[in-house]
Amino acid sequence: MWIAILFMALAATIASIFYLIGRFKKFYFVRRLARGSKKRLKLFGFLCLLPLIVYGVFDLVNAIIIMFHLSVFWLIFETFASLHRKLKKRRRARLKIDLPYEVGADTEAEVDSAVSTEAVVRGESEDGDTAADAVSRDDDKKQNESEDDGKKYWLGAAVLIFTTVYLAIGWYNAHHVAITKYKVNTEKNIGKDTIRIVQITDSHVGTTFDGEGFAEHMKTVQDLHPDIVVITGDYVDDSTTKEDMVRSCEALGELETTYGIYYVYGNHDRGYYSSRDFSADDMEAELMKNNVVVLQDESVLVDDSIYVVGRKDASAERGRGPDKGGRLSAQKLTEELDKSKFILMLDHQPTDYDNEAASGADLVLSGHSHGGQLIPLQFIGQYIIRANNRTYGIEKRKDTTFIVCSGISDWAIDFKTGCISEIVVVDVQKKD
Repeated sequence: MWIAILFMALAATIASIFYLIGRFKKFYFVRRLARGSKKRLKLFGFLCLLPLIVYGVFDLVNAIIIMFHLSVFWLIFETFASLHRKLKKRRRARLKIDLPYEVGADTEAEVDSAVSTEAVVRGESEDGDTAADAVSRDDDKKQNESEDDGKKYWLGAAVLIFTTVYLAIGWYNAHHVAITKYKVNTEKNIGKDTIRIVQITDSHVGTTFDGEGFAEHMKTVQDLHPDIVVITGDYVDDSTTKEDMVRSCEALGELETTYGIYYVYGNHDRGYYSSRDFSADDMEAELMKNNVVVLQDESVLVDDSIYVVGRKDASAERGRGPDKGGRLSAQKLTEELDKSKFILMLDHQPTDYDNEAASGADLVLSGHSHGGQLIPLQFIGQYIIRANNRTYGIEKRKDTTFIVCSGISDWAIDFKTGCISEIVVVDVQKKD
């Protein structure tokens, strides 16, 4: 499936390049430079797109994202403009057919004009066409002349402005981390009235912030006064440096919590391409050195009232990805736990809801999906290809509450148009 998606993306990228060159050719300054030469027109249309292509050499993913958005918005704008022109033609045709007229001219030119007007009123042209056909043909000619006149191609300028503003908002959503709060009620004894769980996920350290940037976000976490901090995978990425990884682990070690910090692996954490200057074992050693509990199909009992259950990543279960050792089922992980106690389950990918609900877990926290990242990917991922049980937000199945966090960063895309970056706060409250 992913190979098919890759080829589709490649084909769409090539199509976007040719489409955008054709659009840039319509601008006035491009036509002036071309001086009527079709070859120069194509060349200068290409040169308008060249900066984005050069940018793609250094950041291919985001160059493609910008190109796709520009192409799609241009296509949408042109479609609406075309529909508007067609409606306008029909309206003009109806108005011209219904116009009153008088024939009483003294000059030959006025007579010709009156005859022409009479033909329009009768619904015919000199060629025998209906009035609507004549008006439509005349409007098409005027429209073509208008498009040839680059001074009047305001649609292209509108598309460029709209796309810039739209992606600027998406860039802000990706780089600005918000706080999202949820409340979960339970009848179980949790040791006190409220337990505050703070979730960090998909930090992909080195993408939108480095190790020091991660440390700044941990100051925000500290200000939330967490009882438990959980990290639900994709903590680092293939592009993360050892220096940033170490600094991020140190920042976790500086947090003060009531019951500790717990971590589970994501699909990126072990690395895919062996391009990093540290191994997963190095990272795990740094986490443990900073008092972070690493859970791999394991559970710990906190304050004799809350189990924290950490699952291996789903890629291990499917026999793919860097962790191919398999993983235990959700039911197997909880079968020997005291179900009268609150069970918090951590699973990077939100793909096993039915089994996790059947396992007796009270709360399951996940990340991975980045909230869908871009419109309309969240709808495609959840409802068409069904990559996840849920892409974002909160859901309840049986007695289990599921929450998917969009993460505090991104994998490679610098924009979030379908969601925000966030730290999730879950207040688990003892139900009276």
